[in-house]
Formats: sequence, C-alpha cells, structure tokens
Amino acid sequence: MSNASDIKIEIRNLTVAYGGYVVLRDITTRIRRGQVFIIMGGSGSGKSTLLKTMIGLKAPTQGEVLYDGRGFWCANETEQQATLRRFGVLFQSSALWTSKTLAENVALPLAEHTELSRSQIDNIVRLKLSLVGLKGFEDYMPAELSGGMRKRAALARAMALDPEILFFDEPSAGLDPISARRLDDLILEMRDSLGATIVVVSHDLASILAIGDNSIFLDAVTHTMRAEGNPRELLKHSKDPHLREFLTRTPAAVSGDAPEVEASHHPA
Repeated sequence: MSNASDIKIEIRNLTVAYGGYVVLRDITTRIRRGQVFIIMGGSGSGKSTLLKTMIGLKAPTQGEVLYDGRGFWCANETEQQATLRRFGVLFQSSALWTSKTLAENVALPLAEHTELSRSQIDNIVRLKLSLVGLKGFEDYMPAELSGGMRKRAALARAMALDPEILFFDEPSAGLDPISARRLDDLILEMRDSLGATIVVVSHDLASILAIGDNSIFLDAVTHTMRAEGNPRELLKHSKDPHLREFLTRTPAAVSGDAPEVEASHHPA
C-alpha cells in the first residue's frame, strides 16, 4: 500500500470541455513517483486533452491536477511557472526548431531558464545528446536526421533541465518498429537513471506493454476512465470488451467512435 509521499501526480475529479463538448468526464487517478504511466485509448478518447491539462495548456472545466499534493490550476501564475520548470515534454511531432542545430535546440531551455555560462551549457548539451545516442551530431540540422533521431534529439531537449517529470505524446508515432523499440528502451533508461516520473500518451500496443508500470484506459464514447492498472495485467485479467478490443488491437478499437477536439499549442 503506497503512502501519500509516493504519489507524484494526482488527477482529481477532472472534467474538460471545449465549449459545450465534453472530452473528459470525472477522471480520477494517482501516479506514483518513478512510474511509467500510460494514458491509452482509441482516437477521440481524450488522451491528448488530458496531457494538455496536465502540462498547463488546457484549463479543466472542473477538478484539479496536483503535483506533490499541490494543486496546479488553483495556484497563481508564479507558482504554476515554477511547477512547469520541473517538467520535460516530448511532443508527437518532436517540435524541434528547424532553423537551429540539435545543439541549439537542446541549449534553448538552458539559456532561457538558467544563468549558466555558455561553456557550461555546451557541456550539458553534449552530455544530453550523448545520453540519447547522438554524440557527434551537435551541428546537424533536424532535416538531416531520420525520424527516430529527431525523436531522440527532442528527448535530449526535454531532459535538458533534469526534470522530475517527463511527458511524452505518442513518442513512437511515425517510427519503424526497431526505432520505436529503441525509444522505448531509452524511456526506461531515463526512468531508471534519473528517477523521473514518466507520463506517456500512446495507442502503440507494443510500447504500452513494454514500458507501462500503470495505465488508464479512456473511452471515446462515454469520455470517462474505463479501466486502470498495469497494462500487462489488464490484458491477462480484464473482462471489459472495449479494453480487450484495444489491447488485442482489433480495428474498431483503434478508430474510435468520436472525434477529439484538439487545442492549439505552442512548440516546446
């Protein structure tokens, strides 16, 4: 039984809507410190909306997201910014600045949020790129790299400030199976080496089963949380037909039944 100090993130009675269209309804879950936590579900289930609410891009209609027991959306702007600096975010598109080298991309959060010298930043940038297997690629432009390499570069940027919490939006999207597996291995290495809590939005079954310590399954029809637990245990024991469809990857589960309204966001 975990105590309160084990809980890094708590989502409490969360409802999120775009105008009159409710995307998420009454979501409650807890994420333990050092877990890889998967947000899974079919298209239109609200996965990306939940992520946006967690990282400060979309305010909830009701409910709260708490970090180490402190509410994010009820906090003032200064407190919110302090919390956001504890995050690293990898967007689905990688969101690298195409006009900047990999080194310049990774250096950006360090230059913006620290008072480190240029030489100190350069040393950290080389270290972070080395950790994701991109040593020697500092001066490459994003367009010169494969999709998998761009994802790893974006991960290096997300790790630049040594975040306590890492958020990944469909990290394996657009990758071939080998590159996706390498990225999964890298995510597990980040959890183990940094002790970070990692939240992953994914519909990639292989990735979900490979890296997830815990998960929630969102339903596109009711916009509620339909199941919670270790995804491998859910696959073994759940009798829920919708969840079993999703975890055994039948076409109906992948397509979903309702459109998800997307909010625009700025690049990372």
